[in-house]
Amino acid sequence: MMSKTARAWRTYRDVTKPGTPGLMARVRAIPRMIGASARGEFGARKNLVLMALGVLYIVSPVDVIPDFLVGIGVVDDFGVFLWLLSAMLGESGRYVEWERKQIRAVPS
Repeated sequence: MMSKTARAWRTYRDVTKPGTPGLMARVRAIPRMIGASARGEFGARKNLVLMALGVLYIVSPVDVIPDFLVGIGVVDDFGVFLWLLSAMLGESGRYVEWERKQIRAVPS
């Protein structure tokens, strides 16, 4: 299994690679991706559910490692945040590519 830091680095490389959707294109695509997934047009429901659980974990007062343990208490939240960020950017990049294929497939 890839570490959260390695996954975040791989996502950064993917975002900055020429020819792939850039950071802002991916960020702007997130609401469209959520809508398309909710309508069943884009197959990312399972991943979006996992991301929603990640957001709930970050904002919930219940943690695996309590935040009052200074230094290590925030590490688990930060790990989930890194995973969430890389997963969201990776999935939205996949969505942008999917959107581009859909646009190319529509006859003029």
